[in-house]
Amino acid sequence: MSMDRRKFLKVAGISSILGFGASVASARNYAGQKGLVPPQVDANKETLTAKRWAMVVDMSKFKTDEDYKKVINACHTTHNVPDFRKADGSVDRKMEIKWIWTAPYERTFPGQDNKYMSEHMKDMPFMVLCNHCENPPCVRVCPTKATFKLQDGITMQDMHRCIGCRFCMAACPYGSRSFNWTDPRAASNLKGELPNKQYPTRTKGVVEKCTFCSERLQEGKLPACVEAAPKGGILFGDMEDPNSEVRKIVTNKYTIRRKPDLGTGPAVYYLIGGGDHA
Repeated sequence: MSMDRRKFLKVAGISSILGFGASVASARNYAGQKGLVPPQVDANKETLTAKRWAMVVDMSKFKTDEDYKKVINACHTTHNVPDFRKADGSVDRKMEIKWIWTAPYERTFPGQDNKYMSEHMKDMPFMVLCNHCENPPCVRVCPTKATFKLQDGITMQDMHRCIGCRFCMAACPYGSRSFNWTDPRAASNLKGELPNKQYPTRTKGVVEKCTFCSERLQEGKLPACVEAAPKGGILFGDMEDPNSEVRKIVTNKYTIRRKPDLGTGPAVYYLIGGGDHA
């Protein structure tokens, strides 16, 4: 039975679309369950898993500027985050790329202060990063699915699929994403030896952000910021596990989150008062 060219192209087109859709759906489903481990590669038996990863930042543990710097440097070194500076050594805010950084109380928790709050608390730097929201607005607006959510709660960023539209940056209410206006590999800290040869460098025109160190979790390691923080300063665990330390703290201590009224469901909690963990 013969088939004319028009019918052949129509059938072939439908088949390719269905095939592509099936492969994408299959890959996405697998990635969500295995944490981006390809089907042909066995998952590391040491991989850390959770139903819902969450983080608690105990601000009472951060005593000095060095405590903050160690955390930021650990994250940025681990992920080859470019460091663009002006001739005088100051940070170029337009070019700045940041995965974790500090911000004062009023910018971290707008509308959650009161007139009796101490000046120390108002001026205190707070560690801020991607909140890996339960309902991430960045995922909804991304046209290429370059930003997507894993089943364990981590909001991922595929920097190879990103087209640089910056819709995610506009949608994120926490300012947790950075855009590469120029080749990040031209940054002063990346021109020579890469701090971490195991982590890929990016290209001009893509967005990047914190990924809760998903690549380290696959190796059975905690996020770099957790290991670099003062003891007990940053805790990481499964919020769905009643016996996890993060769950116990959120259950027994008063914690706050950034802009909770927006309904995004941040997975980063802040313990302001400190004290022993119940």
